[in-house]
Amino acid sequence: MPHSIRNTLASVLALVFFCSALAANAQDISERVKHNYADNDGVKIHYVTLGNGPLMVMVHGFPDYWYSWRHQMEALSSEYTVAALDTRGYNLSDQPSGVENYELKVLVSDVAAVIEAEGEESAIIVGHDWGGGIAWSFAALEPEMTEQLIIMNLPHPRNLVRELARFEQQHQNSVYARNFQQENSHEALSAEGLATALSRGDSQLHGKYLEAFGRSSFDAMMNYYRANYPRDPYTSGAFLELPEVQAPVLQFHGLLDTALLAEGVNNTWEHLAQDWTLMTIPGVSHWPHHDRPEMVSQMMSAWLEIQRN
Repeated sequence: MPHSIRNTLASVLALVFFCSALAANAQDISERVKHNYADNDGVKIHYVTLGNGPLMVMVHGFPDYWYSWRHQMEALSSEYTVAALDTRGYNLSDQPSGVENYELKVLVSDVAAVIEAEGEESAIIVGHDWGGGIAWSFAALEPEMTEQLIIMNLPHPRNLVRELARFEQQHQNSVYARNFQQENSHEALSAEGLATALSRGDSQLHGKYLEAFGRSSFDAMMNYYRANYPRDPYTSGAFLELPEVQAPVLQFHGLLDTALLAEGVNNTWEHLAQDWTLMTIPGVSHWPHHDRPEMVSQMMSAWLEIQRN
């Protein structure tokens, strides 16, 4: 084959590959994921998967759904099977009534059900906000099922109780959580209000959140707080009973978070048996995986690579 033709062919193939890559990136991740359900004692937990490799389970916070992890799923699915779930009460997962159905041990068992539904015995666990609380608790209560733990903007639950018990700034900033514990707190929530808050002016994102929250249970959302959020005088509760975490931990914390203050990360090593990597991010609030998606995804990938070696 003449040299000029080989060069032309190579250029065409490169252009085709480039255009294919652009098309894949332009296609929203929600059109490429596989939808699945895990059964946990009759409660169906919806989750989506993307990619191939070791299993990574991602758990969102309040208010959110699996789509919260779109950037990390895109970045990490070339190396991992990423499973992002809708926690019970949200989007396509079941919405059982009753505060007892949202106790910490039940939420932990939902994550275990997803791992088992994927035919695995363990996974990398990732969580943000309430998902972070579930992830911390899962790692503590199910050490044999936790390979590594990655947390975003949720201090270790025992540290949160410690900060609340000081009755200082964290206690003052947690008025919203105590209000959420009230019997009728869900009546103040709406799909439109939550979608507007999370979409930050992005009309396409607003539509996705509006649809997801439109089929979610606001009462269930509040049951997370009613069942588990520490209560005055902060001397008892499931968070204080958590054993030491055995898995290595990577923790992100946006320093502008006003709901969960950065002081809560102090002395985290007291509750850990393995190495702890903390990445604080100035200029970022409660949502580091949204505000700095590339940084967060790259750090996750690099840290996990170190853990494998």
